Amino acid sequence: MQTITIDAVTRIEGHGKVILQLDDHGAVSDAHLHVTQFRGFEKFCEGRPFYEMPAITARVCGICPVSHLIASVKACDAILAVRIPETAEKLRRIIHLAQFVQSHALSFFHLSSPDFLLGMDADPRQRNVFGVIQSNPELARAGIRLRQWGQQIIELLCGRRVHGAWLIPGGVSEPLTQEKRDKILAGHAEALATATQALSLFKSILEKFREEIRTFANFPSLFMGLARNDGNLCLYGSRSRAEGWLRFCDADGKIVADHIEPEQYAEYIGEAVDPSSYMKAPYYKPLGYPAGMYRVGPMARLNLARQINTPLANQELAEFRELEPRTVLSSFHNHYARLIEMLFAIERIEYLLNEPDILNTHVRAHAGPNQAEGVGIIEAPRGTLIHHYEINEHGLITWANLIVATAHNTLAMNRGLLQVAKHFINGRSVTEGMLNRVEAVIRAFDPCLSCSTHAAGAMPLVIEVRNQDGTLRQRISRE
Repeated sequence: MQTITIDAVTRIEGHGKVILQLDDHGAVSDAHLHVTQFRGFEKFCEGRPFYEMPAITARVCGICPVSHLIASVKACDAILAVRIPETAEKLRRIIHLAQFVQSHALSFFHLSSPDFLLGMDADPRQRNVFGVIQSNPELARAGIRLRQWGQQIIELLCGRRVHGAWLIPGGVSEPLTQEKRDKILAGHAEALATATQALSLFKSILEKFREEIRTFANFPSLFMGLARNDGNLCLYGSRSRAEGWLRFCDADGKIVADHIEPEQYAEYIGEAVDPSSYMKAPYYKPLGYPAGMYRVGPMARLNLARQINTPLANQELAEFRELEPRTVLSSFHNHYARLIEMLFAIERIEYLLNEPDILNTHVRAHAGPNQAEGVGIIEAPRGTLIHHYEINEHGLITWANLIVATAHNTLAMNRGLLQVAKHFINGRSVTEGMLNRVEAVIRAFDPCLSCSTHAAGAMPLVIEVRNQDGTLRQRISRE
């Protein structure tokens, strides 16, 4: 038996490798994504005051700190048992949408556009962001400025672009000023134009990637995400009855579980431990593991939503729905869905900034702990993010669980890897373009491996001692 190892997978956030197993005839028999880093946030949070959790969990990742901040403060709101001021919720929504802009812009323009603009088979020395800058400098510059606008919003509200302390249990620490609002709005028109341009470009090249669309994790599965009563796209949720519960639908778009409140998530989501990876594998409990595979993220959210409550994004959603008769199944279209969500975020930020109460100074509810546990759920750019905390009578964390967006997609990514590898890899003559497509199916999910490396039980451990010439001297393993 022959193996092909891609170590490390490139143009993603975090560190991971792919191992392909080939049979004696050179055909792919198995494929697996191995997440090789471990970060034990769930464990070393124990004993900390619950109100420190937003600042601590924001350090999980430098790309996703805002997402962890929001999920964490929502879990802390539940422990306080407070309803935050309406203006505070709108401000949280604005920074949440800014996170979508900067994260989706990073994924599309910096990480994935080299494949689209330069080609899956292009020379890897050119197939990168610098190659994009050389071949299409105007688009590259626009993508950089779009991400910069999202980061600027975060910086204006939080005081810094990474790991800000503005989001706190009970609301936010200070109100929005007229000056900051005007600075954000000044960049809105350019951001909207860039997102619209990117969508037009992507739709124009879709025909060139028909083979990739057919094979990039293109199979029936469940989809999960937050839902709203009115059927609109739901990213933030709230503790009202109108939005913010979990919904599962099947490959035909039929709802299989609905109105799952945050506190009920563990009744429907199980977490398996894969001994070959530091990333857990969540699954839909009623179907068991691994049959309960489901997907989250941009494509899943658009499959779950009936409409989007901004005009341009809603028009794009109507076109997106024409791809498939019921639900869109190819994870290649996460790229398409990502651009639609980015357009929505830009439109929605302008709407919220023009709300009459957005400069209101009442932005925090004060309380002490009133509940022994709290669950916060949001839609992060990469998918559903869950923070669950339990505290003792002193307000100290006794147990914490984080189910991160990328982890939800573990089973789907591995199945997608196998599908792509079986289709493109020929063991007798392996080309760089073949291997790039194996990596590209992972990039379609835009995984954040730094966020998702949490494990339970006795984790696998392998220690290798090698001689100076690289030959293996001793291998110690714990399965």
